[in-house]
Amino acid sequence: MLRRLFGRKEEKTADDVRIEESLQKTRSGIFSQIGSIFQDNEVSDELWEELEEALIVADVGMDTTMELVESTRDRVQQEGVRRSEDAYLILKQEMVKLLQADEELQIEEPRILTVVLVVGVNGSGKTTTIGKLALRYKEKGRKVVLAAGDTFRAAAIDQLQIWGERAGVDVIAQAPGSDPAAVLFDAIRASQESRNADLLITDTAGRLQNKFNLMQELEKMSRVAAKQVHRAPHETLLVLDASTGQNAILQAKGFMEASGVTGIILTKLDSSAKGGAVLNIKKQLGIPVRFVGTGEKLGDLAEFEPVTFVEGLLGE
Repeated sequence: MLRRLFGRKEEKTADDVRIEESLQKTRSGIFSQIGSIFQDNEVSDELWEELEEALIVADVGMDTTMELVESTRDRVQQEGVRRSEDAYLILKQEMVKLLQADEELQIEEPRILTVVLVVGVNGSGKTTTIGKLALRYKEKGRKVVLAAGDTFRAAAIDQLQIWGERAGVDVIAQAPGSDPAAVLFDAIRASQESRNADLLITDTAGRLQNKFNLMQELEKMSRVAAKQVHRAPHETLLVLDASTGQNAILQAKGFMEASGVTGIILTKLDSSAKGGAVLNIKKQLGIPVRFVGTGEKLGDLAEFEPVTFVEGLLGE
């Protein structure tokens, strides 16, 4: 009765394969030790103590670790499970439950124009990720336009134009130093009137989240979007560098206050051994991970799927 994780697709998708391959470093590190904890035939107090220690070392975080261990142990006791391999499956199921999103990704909803803001600190891979998103949805048949709203760095505008060219989508930009909200306003108008676009993805300034002026600017951009398009921005996606581990939570809290973050894109997952932080991010922030960057190429972006992620961490 406990043989399978719920929700497992019979055939792996390309995204499944990308996620599993990107988690190789994490899976071969501390998470491989978690599997060995459950190799004994009987569930014991020592097992739970070892599991707690291993999850904390795996960057899952103290509070999230305690919740996972407690929920797993409670279910094991309630269901009368005695085999450690069955207890291991329950742990995986509890991880999946923790990572599941409560709402569907709004980019997928049909509407005349979907407006997406992408926020995050410099160096997180934000601009590259926007290019990947643009290609992903262009290949799905969407008419995509990018807005170069990070006007504080001239290099950011140039970089977005390069990624837009690679993805084959238009980029709306103004001179360096322009008002980011004005760029967004122009991009919305262009998307509606001349580009006939149905998806507008907007870059934003990436200075650290403790810069008050940046937070004000993000709030202003959100207000402009709301005035021009019904219920916009429909998604505000925060790009976080997986290699920063728990520091990513501190970044996220600042952006959440200013821009109403609705989802997370986790980058550099393939180059990090800190995949366990994803569990803590979801627990602490209550924000779902929507996409993960699985490499450096333009097509290396996968939609986040909790079952695939957990199996990528711990094995099937």
